[in-house]
Amino acid sequence: MPQAAENRAGAALIVIMIGVLIAAVDTTIVILALPVMRQELHVGFASVVWVVLGYLLVITLLATQVGRLGDMFGRVRMYEAGFLIFVVGSALCALSWNEASIVVFRLIQGVGGAFISANSGAIIADIFPPNQRGRAYGYTSIGWNVGAVLGILAGGFLVTYLSWRWIFWINVPIGIVALALALRSLPSDHGYKHRDLDIPGMASLGAALFALLWAMVQLTTANFDTTIALWLAAGIVLLLLFGWLESRAKDPMVPLSLFRVPTLTPSFLASFFQGLANFAVLFLITMYLQGVRGLSPLDGALLLVPGYLVGSVTGPVAGRLADRLGPVIPATLGLAIQVVAMLLYFSLGLTTPLWVVSAISIVNGLGSGGFFPANNAAVMKAAPKKVFGVASGMLRTFSNVGMVFSFSTALLVAAHALSRGLAFAIFVGNAVVSGPAGAAFLRGIHASLLASVAALIVAAILSGLRGVHQSEEAESRA
Repeated sequence: MPQAAENRAGAALIVIMIGVLIAAVDTTIVILALPVMRQELHVGFASVVWVVLGYLLVITLLATQVGRLGDMFGRVRMYEAGFLIFVVGSALCALSWNEASIVVFRLIQGVGGAFISANSGAIIADIFPPNQRGRAYGYTSIGWNVGAVLGILAGGFLVTYLSWRWIFWINVPIGIVALALALRSLPSDHGYKHRDLDIPGMASLGAALFALLWAMVQLTTANFDTTIALWLAAGIVLLLLFGWLESRAKDPMVPLSLFRVPTLTPSFLASFFQGLANFAVLFLITMYLQGVRGLSPLDGALLLVPGYLVGSVTGPVAGRLADRLGPVIPATLGLAIQVVAMLLYFSLGLTTPLWVVSAISIVNGLGSGGFFPANNAAVMKAAPKKVFGVASGMLRTFSNVGMVFSFSTALLVAAHALSRGLAFAIFVGNAVVSGPAGAAFLRGIHASLLASVAALIVAAILSGLRGVHQSEEAESRA
């Protein structure tokens, strides 16, 4: 790559890293603010979960659709629009006055997050050649992990010394600067074909995901009943309808031919199972530190900072390995390391020294830092250029669906061991359990960790399968 082009690519990568950083900050910083936010806005325990989950749900529902819009109307344009929507949503969140307003404004913020996350991977694939994409995705992992740490530190400071509203106000100047840099640094979109939107496909897929995710979330606050069963059945039927519509659409939103590309299907599924396993762990360990060990949300989060720092260092290294050796080895090795981390977390007891939690988070950060850049590079290397946006959005959708189900699983485990009200109180840092109740809650956490181990093993197997069909992958890209 010529020096001038390399400089432009470097500037564009910085913009992408800022977008990833903002998303990470917004994840950890909101969790720390939940207790005081719940009290000031008079949000019920069962509703406060939507402050976190609503944001993630919108990104999940929109990722594929806005990735498609990026392919149609320009990925850079959609990415820049995402910053604008995110800034507006953040300002509205800061101005929230009750339970309904904070949830709705978080949904708007999630729309901006969907535009950013679904198109960032495709922009990297546009700018960097295949043999440099792993390194580029590795650097975006720095943005994610640094953002998570900043969210913990800034969240603790802002909530303690200022107001929870500042966790949203802080996004406004950062988002404006990021938008200005994007307008200056990212290349102009050109050569995209303006097609009609696949409205039936968008509607059926969005409705299917919503029905399935809604049912899972309801299970965290209610027993399984006919209503929940109907939501699950509706989701499955709508998914089948989506497949039928896409197979007959002239210009489908999700080309089903992508699933015939040997690398893509196992990569998507590996992302799903990794999200299913790992996202629950963040909440389970947080609930262990707060509910069993009696730490504040900030003190508990600080114990996990070393893992984020190690992940930020590991990401670029794993990305370079993916460029040199292919994605299979670093991605699969990262998942294997995370299996070890889950087994170590399983050893946590009522009196385990707290430094052990930090040490295990380092192992987990090492594994996640190995998986994400390599898996992203595998998807964008195998996807045809004309559907980079769709492929990037589908990867985000699979990962987020796993994360939402993972979140529901974590709360279900807690609610199985304790009353749902107490489980939610632990989640937001307002309650501590000890004695027999603490031991029962810990057993529930251990059971969920074993489920995470099983999901990670499935992800590792799927990741390893990608090395079997490299010749078929080359033919599908030709």
